Amino acid sequence: MLACLIFGLGLMLSGMDNPAKVLGFLDLASTLDPSLAFVMIGAIAIGTLTFFIARCRQRTFLDQPTQLPVNAAVTPRLVLGSAAFGIGWGLTGFCPGPSLVALGAGYSKAVGFVAAMLVFEILERMRRN
Repeated sequence: MLACLIFGLGLMLSGMDNPAKVLGFLDLASTLDPSLAFVMIGAIAIGTLTFFIARCRQRTFLDQPTQLPVNAAVTPRLVLGSAAFGIGWGLTGFCPGPSLVALGAGYSKAVGFVAAMLVFEILERMRRN
């Protein structure tokens, strides 16, 4: 719960819950807002460090076996999913985490994005079963 609160607060402080700021970062043809690049660089650095530490450990901090992803295959499904993510992010200014924060903050555009995300998740679970 605390991790979710910190994550949401970080998204709000960085402006990633504001679709106009995100679209300003993604729109290379207009006045580029590079401030979110620093947020992403920081996130990549922390993620890289975290995975490095996790690979060096046999057990998690909660004394569970460490389980890291092992599949590194680039499949058509992965490429199409990545393209859909990028197109959705570019059209709406939202990606999954910030959309939930924006929904809680009252951005009306987030309602449609979160609804589409839930429909996709339901369809994906139906496909797996």
